[in-house]
Amino acid sequence: MSLAGRACVITGASRGIGAAIARRFAAAGAAVGLTARSVPDLERLADELRAAGATVATATADIGKADEVDAMARSLGAALGPIAIVVNNAGIVLRKPTADITDGEWRQMMAVNVDGPFYVARAFARTLRATRGRLINVASIAGRQGTPLLAAYCTGKHGLVGLTRALAEEWRGEVAVNAICPGSVDTDMLRHGMPGASPAMTVDDVAATALFLAADAPAAMTGSCLDVFG
Repeated sequence: MSLAGRACVITGASRGIGAAIARRFAAAGAAVGLTARSVPDLERLADELRAAGATVATATADIGKADEVDAMARSLGAALGPIAIVVNNAGIVLRKPTADITDGEWRQMMAVNVDGPFYVARAFARTLRATRGRLINVASIAGRQGTPLLAAYCTGKHGLVGLTRALAEEWRGEVAVNAICPGSVDTDMLRHGMPGASPAMTVDDVAATALFLAADAPAAMTGSCLDVFG
């Protein structure tokens, strides 16, 4: 599966699933735009990919702030040219009894897990439509079913599935919009959100699914939410 000649942007790219997707896309020949809040982790990954011969640009942004997302989109577009693939991967988790969740914690979860993907989709809408591109949202099994102590996370990921389906209809024939709904993946976030969980897959399993959606899935495949779990 080749992405040669295509420019992509991956949010939450500094580690975990985002970093694995960046490695897969770069190996497939894409010019890769990396964005996250952690500058040291982001630059380490950028150096690694450049050493392997990839074209890479970075831009830091808090995905929950519209002005920072817009600035990131302008920066990466200027560095890489028209962006044809965007992966909404950035996300956070909160494990807590619902009655104990504060207003601030709830808003932070929605800001990153719902507002952020919307801001990113809006910021790249014109270039994705012009390039007949692809938008890939990394949701979760929590966007398909409920889990105790993860009410805020489940709500956010259900919202991301809804955004995926709405954009797929709005941009039908122009942009393929799909979501990945992984089960338990071996990441720091899983260990924080679900202590004691036994991961069923690696970050590279999810990255392989993202590469399929970016490179090999038919353009008519849109509005799908791929359940990557048993």
